[in-house]
Amino acid sequence: MSHGYGGGFALIVVLFILLIIVGASMFGGGYGGY
Repeated sequence: MSHGYGGGFALIVVLFILLIIVGASMFGGGYGGY
């Protein structure tokens, strides 16, 4: 159960990081370079 929870948490973290990267790319282009 602990291993399954760890895997789920890791998946959430990865998705969150990807969301930040995509958001930074989109907003960065809007604000003019980042």
